[in-house]
Amino acid sequence: MGFLAIDVGNTRLKWALYDAPRPGAKVLAQGAEFLDNIDTLAEGAWAELPVPRRMLGCVVASDAIKHRVQDQMELWDVSPQWVISSAHEAGLSNGYDHPARLGPDRWIAMIGAWHRMLRAGQPRPIVVAMVGTAVTVEAIDATGKFLGGFILPGHGIMLRALESGTAGLHVPTGEVRPFPTNTSDALTSGGTYAIAGAMDRMVQQVRDHCGQEPWCVMAGGAGWKMAPSLTIPFELVDSLVFDGLLEIAQTRGFQ
Repeated sequence: MGFLAIDVGNTRLKWALYDAPRPGAKVLAQGAEFLDNIDTLAEGAWAELPVPRRMLGCVVASDAIKHRVQDQMELWDVSPQWVISSAHEAGLSNGYDHPARLGPDRWIAMIGAWHRMLRAGQPRPIVVAMVGTAVTVEAIDATGKFLGGFILPGHGIMLRALESGTAGLHVPTGEVRPFPTNTSDALTSGGTYAIAGAMDRMVQQVRDHCGQEPWCVMAGGAGWKMAPSLTIPFELVDSLVFDGLLEIAQTRGFQ
């Protein structure tokens, strides 16, 4: 009866095996691998797992990466299924000009956030930030419509772009400070506050558009680094993509 959820990002593959394809299911096992190491999953982390009955995943990496993941799944008799963004799914409507072109990780995380919010109380707008290799900041209104979102470089991409395009600058190991007085701190602070500014801006735009205070939630491997630099509290929930996959699996009638 196991259900395998897989989130293939730009840097890492995260997976979790649940006892059932529904929200609130018990986690039986979980893990993460850098994409360079995924060819060892079948002989390593997945070798002793109970055989999953169903699988649903999210992939934003290349097709070549997706095929490598599917190759590792051949140790089980389970058909890989990957979410593609659509106009409607699991109670959320997609306001993107071309819904299928919305990154599936963004769509799935929003579904996870929407249902987490509904379980906590009355519907309200949401701002969903995912801070990883890239950063996305999404807006959802109180009816469950995705209004639109920002995409910007993650901290590492910003710093590498500066290093490659500017003489004398190198990727720093600095600190975030209100008034940096050295180049390393200046670069680290600039990248962090650029991301924080985008998140704060979206919150203000949702307030103005919806006339309500949004629930602000953040996920992604680098989310914890951003929290101290934000002027608006964001709840850190790193499981939004897995939460969304469980919601979609239930809606689609997985058994």
